[in-house]
Amino acid sequence: MGPLDAAFVVDTRRKALWINTNCRSPALTGDNCLSYDQTRPCWEIDVTEQNLSALIDTSSTKKIICVGDTMLDRFVYGSVDRISPEAPVPVFRQTRVTEMPGGAGNVARNVAALDAEAVLIGVVGDDDEARRLVRAIGDMDGVTGDLIAERGRPTTLKTRYVATSQQMLRVDSEETSAIDRATEQAVIDSLTYEAKSADAILFSDYAKGVATPGILDVVTRVAAEFDLPVIVDPKGRDFNKYGPVALIKPNAAELAAATELPSGSDQETAAALNAAKQGSMAKAIVATRAAKGMSYVDENGRIVHVQGEAREVYDVSGAGDTSLAALGIGLAVGGTLEQAVALAIRASGIAVGKAGTAAVTAAELNESLKLGMARVGSGHTPLTALQARIDVWRDAGLTIGFTNGCFDILHPGHLKVLEEARERCGRLIVGLNSDASVRRLKGASRPVNSETSRARVLSALSVVDDVIVFEEDTPANLIDAIKPDLLVKGGDYALEDIVGARSVLQRGGAVHIVPLVQGESTTSAIERAKGDA
Repeated sequence: MGPLDAAFVVDTRRKALWINTNCRSPALTGDNCLSYDQTRPCWEIDVTEQNLSALIDTSSTKKIICVGDTMLDRFVYGSVDRISPEAPVPVFRQTRVTEMPGGAGNVARNVAALDAEAVLIGVVGDDDEARRLVRAIGDMDGVTGDLIAERGRPTTLKTRYVATSQQMLRVDSEETSAIDRATEQAVIDSLTYEAKSADAILFSDYAKGVATPGILDVVTRVAAEFDLPVIVDPKGRDFNKYGPVALIKPNAAELAAATELPSGSDQETAAALNAAKQGSMAKAIVATRAAKGMSYVDENGRIVHVQGEAREVYDVSGAGDTSLAALGIGLAVGGTLEQAVALAIRASGIAVGKAGTAAVTAAELNESLKLGMARVGSGHTPLTALQARIDVWRDAGLTIGFTNGCFDILHPGHLKVLEEARERCGRLIVGLNSDASVRRLKGASRPVNSETSRARVLSALSVVDDVIVFEEDTPANLIDAIKPDLLVKGGDYALEDIVGARSVLQRGGAVHIVPLVQGESTTSAIERAKGDA
């Protein structure tokens, strides 16, 4: 079988994923087989949500080395309301600044967020940026390692200016020449020491000077000595320089540049992957293709296209680092290439739904797998992630609305509240009582539907921008944490009886009461169902 005789499409939305063994032009044609050719039987790939969750659950026992170009990512948020009278340029009004580790630092951050132990080995300058980067990494649980300072070399700094959730400008401060001999040896010494107890090596090449031939040789040597998979995020046209690694992960543009072949369609990507495989010693190559998902060629020359899902994209910064971390953990815990790619698809899908350089947690990834969807919003969002998203919305000038309830059986009364609320604000957050909270409020027979089911239904509504579950009987603490501009409640409440109304009004916000829809309630829906039974 030649390499292009085995091009497959995998649909990550299915509980069981299937491929066909005799396919030249991939396309969706069958219920389970995604191929033109249906002449040979299919078999199931072991990438169900349950199996992927099991892999994540074992990540805490693994140690992952993250080595390569390390940088500081700075995000300057603000708004643009006018054009400068001095020149035809926008006037950027700064509102806040955040900083976080980037490059190999962000890979380590994602590895730790996915519950594995991350060992970061990188190079910085002897400057203020390096000290801020060291402090930021020191504040991260689960990350240790060496940041080696080279005098006279600036710490790589990427500054992004973001207005209305849109990057307007990126300013880079960097040195791209190779690190000096002493720094190189320090990296080699650290890498050699840490490899003895590691489970995988992730190499981030951003062409900032760390990917020297000496360091790359040591990576492959210690990987062979200790039987470690090496996954490389490459830069440049020469993939062969990375040696006999387990996996190279270019994006579509990098794949096209390295092979001088287009990588737009599945067929074009398959040809480019085949050429890249022949031009390198890597066992496999995975190409990330943004909304199109990922495509890969394995060590047998088989090419598989894994579909992504449509999702709301807030920021793509760092999504490649997230997928690299997920691939590394997938292989480190003993997963197959198919399973590692499936994890990476889910993790990167979550990452692009976040603002700034992203880190995806094990809890978020498990939640996504449990719901069978890649977007964090398809379910409920953790408070810290929601607060970060609210900051972006506010920077964009959007008003934040909030309503809450059990939403046990969704009915027209609920929809009226949600629709009226969304009409009055830029973004609507729904606070959802947890199962335990509903039982305390409504009795042992409630809820009818679990919090996971209720969150999933709510998040699928176009008028709802995010859902968050709270454990208390009332959302008072949640309202104080997210500080909405508008509080909406359905019913016949008096203003003074609405939980959170006083704090919202004291901050200059508004409260709106939506009248009840007569005859529409969860209780009446349950009674009607009992009558029908």
